Amino acid sequence: MTQDTENYQESSSLFSTAKDDQAKKLNNLIARAMRLLGQRDHGEAELRRKLLTPPQPFSRPSSYKARQNPDSRRQAVPKEVEEIDPEQVEEVIAYCYQHDWLDDAKFAGRYISGRSNRGLGAQRIRSELTQKGVDKEIITQALEECEVDWCSKAYELATHKFGQPLPTEWKEKSKVLRYLLYRGFFQEEIQSIYRDFEE
Repeated sequence: MTQDTENYQESSSLFSTAKDDQAKKLNNLIARAMRLLGQRDHGEAELRRKLLTPPQPFSRPSSYKARQNPDSRRQAVPKEVEEIDPEQVEEVIAYCYQHDWLDDAKFAGRYISGRSNRGLGAQRIRSELTQKGVDKEIITQALEECEVDWCSKAYELATHKFGQPLPTEWKEKSKVLRYLLYRGFFQEEIQSIYRDFEE
């Protein structure tokens, strides 16, 4: 065997190892994306941010090991921090879109439904979705398409917190106002609960 042949075989094996390593990293990123999306819905920007963040560098002992040896936490051996390739993250995002695991419009609709059921108003929900990196046009469209009666939600929340009938004295009324503003309802919706729901 000549020196050139040996060099070629050595370099081709290194290339295939590098290729295998890249494929392994890509598969690990896909597995992370699946795990994150399996736990709860994510928007594209939020998923990208989480995938670009390397996993925690320390291995944690199982609860059984921790009970057997309370000092095991101090003995945890640091793992080597894995470098994340932004191009691979983009491939994973595209893969998630191809498999219909990721859709900002559907995510926004489900998020609005869930948060409104927890007593939050459109203003607060819009702010939260913006922080999660969802496009403003998608948020606006999702809020327009949702079938939430924000005035009724504000009334239900106010009567649950302050009782029925709602207070009419200015001091108590201002507490209702502040509470509903904090929850993300608009001024008009809050005023409507006194105007539209008077008995």
